[in-house]
Amino acid sequence: MTGTDTPAGARAAYRSGLIAPTSGHASGCTQANLVILPRDWAWDMLLFGQRNPQPVPLLDVTEPGSPRTELAREADLRTDLPLYRVWRDGELVEEVPDVTDLWRDDLVSFLIGCSFSFERALLDAGVPVRNIEQGRNVAMFRTNRDCRPAGRLSGELVVSMRPVPAALVATAVQVTGRMPQVHGAPVHIGGPASLGIAGLAKPDFGEPIEFEDGDVPVFWACGVTPQAALMASRPPFAITHAPGHMFVTDVPDAVYRQP
Repeated sequence: MTGTDTPAGARAAYRSGLIAPTSGHASGCTQANLVILPRDWAWDMLLFGQRNPQPVPLLDVTEPGSPRTELAREADLRTDLPLYRVWRDGELVEEVPDVTDLWRDDLVSFLIGCSFSFERALLDAGVPVRNIEQGRNVAMFRTNRDCRPAGRLSGELVVSMRPVPAALVATAVQVTGRMPQVHGAPVHIGGPASLGIAGLAKPDFGEPIEFEDGDVPVFWACGVTPQAALMASRPPFAITHAPGHMFVTDVPDAVYRQP
Protein backbone atom coordinates (compact mmCIF):
# COMPACT_ATOMS: atom_id res chain seq x y z
CA MET A 1 0.00 0.00 0.00
CA THR A 2 1.12 3.56 -0.71
CA GLY A 3 0.56 6.62 1.44
CA THR A 4 -2.64 7.61 -0.33
CA ASP A 5 -4.33 4.19 -0.19
CA THR A 6 -6.24 5.03 2.99
CA PRO A 7 -8.21 8.20 3.82
CA ALA A 8 -6.02 9.09 6.80
CA GLY A 9 -2.87 8.36 4.80
CA ALA A 10 -4.05 10.48 1.90
CA ARG A 11 -4.90 13.42 4.13
CA ALA A 12 -1.55 13.13 5.93
CA ALA A 13 0.25 13.16 2.58
CA TYR A 14 -1.57 16.31 1.49
CA ARG A 15 -0.91 17.94 4.86
CA SER A 16 2.78 17.17 4.36
CA GLY A 17 2.88 18.84 0.96
CA LEU A 18 1.71 16.36 -1.68
CA ILE A 19 -0.19 18.24 -4.41
CA ALA A 20 -1.95 15.85 -6.79
CA PRO A 21 -5.44 15.14 -8.13
CA THR A 22 -7.22 12.79 -5.74
CA SER A 23 -8.89 10.53 -8.32
CA GLY A 24 -7.90 6.97 -7.47
CA HIS A 25 -6.68 7.85 -3.97
CA ALA A 26 -8.22 5.95 -1.02
CA SER A 27 -10.29 3.95 -3.46
CA GLY A 28 -13.68 2.98 -2.04
CA CYS A 29 -14.00 6.04 0.18
CA THR A 30 -16.13 9.07 -0.58
CA GLN A 31 -14.48 12.25 -1.79
CA ALA A 32 -16.02 15.70 -1.44
CA ASN A 33 -15.85 19.08 -3.09
CA LEU A 34 -15.34 21.97 -0.69
CA VAL A 35 -16.84 25.47 -0.61
CA ILE A 36 -16.11 27.79 2.32
CA LEU A 37 -18.03 31.06 2.64
CA PRO A 38 -18.63 33.70 5.30
CA ARG A 39 -21.68 33.06 7.47
CA ASP A 40 -23.42 35.98 5.74
CA TRP A 41 -23.47 33.92 2.52
CA ALA A 42 -24.13 30.50 4.09
CA TRP A 43 -27.92 30.58 3.63
CA ASP A 44 -27.51 31.41 -0.07
CA MET A 45 -25.16 28.44 -0.51
CA LEU A 46 -27.41 26.10 1.45
CA LEU A 47 -30.38 27.13 -0.70
CA PHE A 48 -28.30 26.82 -3.88
CA GLY A 49 -27.54 23.21 -2.97
CA GLN A 50 -31.16 22.45 -2.12
CA ARG A 51 -32.37 23.86 -5.44
CA ASN A 52 -29.63 22.21 -7.52
CA PRO A 53 -29.15 18.79 -5.90
CA GLN A 54 -27.52 17.06 -8.86
CA PRO A 55 -24.49 19.36 -9.23
CA VAL A 56 -24.50 20.41 -5.55
CA PRO A 57 -25.42 17.36 -3.40
CA LEU A 58 -24.66 18.51 0.14
CA LEU A 59 -23.04 15.88 2.36
CA ASP A 60 -22.22 18.07 5.38
CA VAL A 61 -22.29 21.70 6.53
CA THR A 62 -20.07 22.78 9.42
CA GLU A 63 -20.67 25.15 12.28
CA PRO A 64 -19.29 28.67 11.70
CA GLY A 65 -15.57 28.79 12.43
CA SER A 66 -15.17 25.03 12.72
CA PRO A 67 -12.63 23.26 10.48
CA ARG A 68 -14.08 19.85 11.44
CA THR A 69 -16.56 17.65 9.61
CA GLU A 70 -18.51 14.56 10.57
CA LEU A 71 -17.29 12.95 7.34
CA ALA A 72 -13.80 12.60 8.87
CA ARG A 73 -13.76 13.67 12.50
CA GLU A 74 -9.97 13.77 12.89
CA ALA A 75 -9.40 15.79 9.72
CA ASP A 76 -8.73 19.52 9.43
CA LEU A 77 -10.42 21.27 6.49
CA ARG A 78 -7.74 23.99 6.57
CA THR A 79 -4.83 21.65 5.77
CA ASP A 80 -6.05 18.25 4.58
CA LEU A 81 -6.79 18.90 0.90
CA PRO A 82 -3.94 18.89 -1.62
CA LEU A 83 -4.77 22.29 -3.08
CA TYR A 84 -7.17 25.16 -2.32
CA ARG A 85 -8.42 28.13 -4.31
CA VAL A 86 -8.88 31.55 -2.73
CA TRP A 87 -11.49 33.92 -4.18
CA ARG A 88 -12.07 37.63 -3.59
CA ASP A 89 -15.03 39.41 -5.17
CA GLY A 90 -15.50 36.47 -7.54
CA GLU A 91 -11.91 36.55 -8.77
CA LEU A 92 -9.46 33.69 -8.25
CA VAL A 93 -6.51 35.30 -6.49
CA GLU A 94 -4.32 32.33 -5.54
CA GLU A 95 -4.00 28.57 -5.15
CA VAL A 96 -2.40 27.37 -1.92
CA PRO A 97 -1.86 24.03 -0.14
CA ASP A 98 -2.94 25.37 3.28
CA VAL A 99 -5.52 27.99 4.31
CA THR A 100 -4.82 28.13 8.05
CA ASP A 101 -3.62 31.74 7.81
CA LEU A 102 -6.84 32.73 6.04
CA TRP A 103 -9.20 31.09 8.52
CA ARG A 104 -11.88 33.17 10.24
CA ASP A 105 -14.44 32.52 12.95
CA ASP A 106 -17.35 33.27 10.60
CA LEU A 107 -16.46 30.72 7.88
CA VAL A 108 -18.91 27.91 7.09
CA SER A 109 -17.73 24.87 5.11
CA PHE A 110 -19.92 22.97 2.67
CA LEU A 111 -18.91 19.42 1.73
CA ILE A 112 -20.42 18.42 -1.61
CA GLY A 113 -20.59 14.99 -3.24
CA CYS A 114 -17.95 14.26 -5.90
CA SER A 115 -18.05 12.04 -8.97
CA PHE A 116 -14.67 10.56 -8.00
CA SER A 117 -16.72 8.62 -5.44
CA PHE A 118 -18.46 6.55 -8.10
CA GLU A 119 -15.30 5.69 -10.04
CA ARG A 120 -14.69 2.62 -7.86
CA ALA A 121 -18.24 1.43 -8.56
CA LEU A 122 -17.68 1.92 -12.30
CA LEU A 123 -14.47 -0.09 -12.16
CA ASP A 124 -16.15 -2.84 -10.15
CA ALA A 125 -18.82 -3.02 -12.88
CA GLY A 126 -16.18 -3.39 -15.59
CA VAL A 127 -16.41 0.18 -16.88
CA PRO A 128 -12.95 1.65 -17.53
CA VAL A 129 -12.17 5.06 -16.05
CA ARG A 130 -9.86 6.68 -18.58
CA ASN A 131 -8.66 9.54 -16.37
CA ILE A 132 -7.37 7.01 -13.82
CA GLU A 133 -5.81 4.88 -16.58
CA GLN A 134 -4.05 7.93 -17.97
CA GLY A 135 -3.03 9.38 -14.60
CA ARG A 136 -4.81 12.63 -15.35
CA ASN A 137 -7.25 14.95 -13.65
CA VAL A 138 -10.78 14.50 -14.98
CA ALA A 139 -11.91 16.91 -17.73
CA MET A 140 -14.52 19.48 -16.63
CA PHE A 141 -16.48 21.93 -18.77
CA ARG A 142 -18.74 24.93 -18.26
CA THR A 143 -22.07 24.55 -20.08
CA ASN A 144 -24.93 26.62 -21.46
CA ARG A 145 -27.33 25.28 -18.81
CA ASP A 146 -28.13 27.66 -15.96
CA CYS A 147 -28.59 26.44 -12.42
CA ARG A 148 -31.63 27.58 -10.47
CA PRO A 149 -30.64 30.81 -8.67
CA ALA A 150 -30.70 30.98 -4.88
CA GLY A 151 -30.53 34.32 -3.12
CA ARG A 152 -27.38 36.02 -4.34
CA LEU A 153 -25.93 32.88 -5.96
CA SER A 154 -26.43 31.98 -9.61
CA GLY A 155 -24.36 30.47 -12.40
CA GLU A 156 -24.13 27.81 -15.05
CA LEU A 157 -23.85 24.05 -14.67
CA VAL A 158 -20.36 22.56 -14.82
CA VAL A 159 -19.96 18.94 -15.95
CA SER A 160 -17.25 16.32 -15.74
CA MET A 161 -16.65 14.16 -18.82
CA ARG A 162 -15.46 10.58 -18.99
CA PRO A 163 -15.05 8.53 -22.18
CA VAL A 164 -17.02 5.28 -21.86
CA PRO A 165 -17.08 2.37 -24.34
CA ALA A 166 -20.42 2.52 -26.19
CA ALA A 167 -21.34 -1.00 -25.11
CA LEU A 168 -20.92 -0.03 -21.44
CA VAL A 169 -22.75 3.31 -21.40
CA ALA A 170 -25.97 1.72 -20.10
CA THR A 171 -23.98 0.07 -17.30
CA ALA A 172 -22.37 3.40 -16.40
CA VAL A 173 -25.79 5.05 -16.25
CA GLN A 174 -27.20 2.30 -14.03
CA VAL A 175 -24.21 2.25 -11.67
CA THR A 176 -24.00 5.99 -11.16
CA GLY A 177 -27.78 6.40 -11.05
CA ARG A 178 -27.72 4.47 -7.77
CA MET A 179 -25.47 7.14 -6.21
CA PRO A 180 -27.44 10.42 -6.30
CA GLN A 181 -25.51 11.95 -3.40
CA VAL A 182 -22.35 11.92 -5.52
CA HIS A 183 -24.03 13.41 -8.64
CA GLY A 184 -25.95 10.33 -9.79
CA ALA A 185 -26.67 9.48 -13.42
CA PRO A 186 -25.21 11.45 -16.34
CA VAL A 187 -26.85 14.67 -17.50
CA HIS A 188 -25.85 14.10 -21.13
CA ILE A 189 -24.41 11.38 -23.37
CA GLY A 190 -22.81 11.98 -26.75
CA GLY A 191 -21.97 15.14 -28.66
CA PRO A 192 -20.97 18.09 -26.46
CA ALA A 193 -22.46 20.81 -28.69
CA SER A 194 -25.90 20.63 -27.07
CA LEU A 195 -24.23 21.59 -23.78
CA GLY A 196 -22.56 24.56 -25.44
CA ILE A 197 -19.15 22.86 -25.34
CA ALA A 198 -17.19 23.65 -28.49
CA GLY A 199 -14.80 20.71 -28.18
CA LEU A 200 -13.29 18.28 -25.71
CA ALA A 201 -9.60 19.00 -26.29
CA LYS A 202 -9.53 22.09 -24.05
CA PRO A 203 -11.49 21.58 -20.82
CA ASP A 204 -12.24 24.59 -18.63
CA PHE A 205 -10.91 22.71 -15.61
CA GLY A 206 -8.78 19.58 -15.27
CA GLU A 207 -6.99 17.91 -18.17
CA PRO A 208 -8.01 16.54 -21.57
CA ILE A 209 -8.69 12.80 -21.61
CA GLU A 210 -7.78 10.60 -24.57
CA PHE A 211 -10.48 8.44 -26.13
CA GLU A 212 -10.09 4.80 -27.10
CA ASP A 213 -11.78 3.42 -30.22
CA GLY A 214 -15.51 3.07 -29.59
CA ASP A 215 -15.61 5.45 -26.64
CA VAL A 216 -18.53 7.86 -26.19
CA PRO A 217 -18.32 11.08 -24.13
CA VAL A 218 -20.48 10.88 -21.01
CA PHE A 219 -21.15 13.98 -18.91
CA TRP A 220 -22.03 14.14 -15.21
CA ALA A 221 -23.02 17.15 -13.10
CA CYS A 222 -19.91 18.40 -11.34
CA GLY A 223 -19.19 19.85 -7.91
CA VAL A 224 -17.12 22.63 -9.50
CA THR A 225 -20.50 24.21 -10.33
CA PRO A 226 -20.40 26.36 -7.14
CA GLN A 227 -17.11 27.84 -8.34
CA ALA A 228 -18.88 29.04 -11.49
CA ALA A 229 -21.51 30.55 -9.18
CA LEU A 230 -18.79 32.33 -7.19
CA MET A 231 -17.42 33.84 -10.40
CA ALA A 232 -20.88 34.97 -11.47
CA SER A 233 -22.12 36.17 -8.06
CA ARG A 234 -18.91 37.66 -6.64
CA PRO A 235 -19.07 37.15 -2.87
CA PRO A 236 -16.36 39.16 -1.10
CA PHE A 237 -14.41 36.09 0.06
CA ALA A 238 -14.49 32.34 -0.48
CA ILE A 239 -12.24 29.29 -0.36
CA THR A 240 -12.77 26.17 -2.46
CA HIS A 241 -10.89 23.04 -3.42
CA ALA A 242 -8.87 23.30 -6.62
CA PRO A 243 -10.70 21.28 -9.30
CA GLY A 244 -9.79 17.62 -9.00
CA HIS A 245 -8.10 18.10 -5.61
CA MET A 246 -10.81 16.85 -3.25
CA PHE A 247 -11.35 16.24 0.43
CA VAL A 248 -10.98 12.50 1.09
CA THR A 249 -13.47 11.40 3.75
CA ASP A 250 -13.63 8.34 5.99
CA VAL A 251 -17.07 7.39 4.65
CA PRO A 252 -17.21 4.29 2.41
CA ASP A 253 -18.72 4.92 -1.00
CA ALA A 254 -21.21 2.12 -0.29
CA VAL A 255 -22.95 4.38 2.25
CA TYR A 256 -24.16 6.54 -0.63
CA ARG A 257 -24.98 3.63 -2.95
CA GLN A 258 -28.65 2.67 -3.29
CA PRO A 259 -29.59 -1.00 -3.88
